[in-house]
Amino acid sequence: QVQLVESGGGLVQAGGSLRLSCEASGRTFSMLHMGWFRQIPGKEREFVSVITRTGGFTDYADSVKGRFTMSRDNAKNTIYLQMNSLKPEDTAVYFCTADTHMYWSRSPSTYDYWGQGTQVTVSS
Repeated sequence: QVQLVESGGGLVQAGGSLRLSCEASGRTFSMLHMGWFRQIPGKEREFVSVITRTGGFTDYADSVKGRFTMSRDNAKNTIYLQMNSLKPEDTAVYFCTADTHMYWSRSPSTYDYWGQGTQVTVSS
């Protein structure tokens, strides 16, 4: 079992920044690919970013590339999502997720554990 707890969401004006954090417990953190997804009511969960076990590779959705940066600190069992130049269309609940499989993925169905989510609201 893996427990994931997100923090750092909130309300920000367009053009502003937020940093999300997600702390994991319950399993060897360095064995997990970690991801961020987001969801708005009535829509499917959308891939945002993923970071591999060692942090050596990251991938981003086109909609956030160049604005968001994902990182991890394996000593602290924590991942981060630095979000800059935020837009109203970034408004969503953001979920931290962990994948125990060998290969990382953009598909939410491959992820094994999910946090409770944190709300990000960007006002225009």
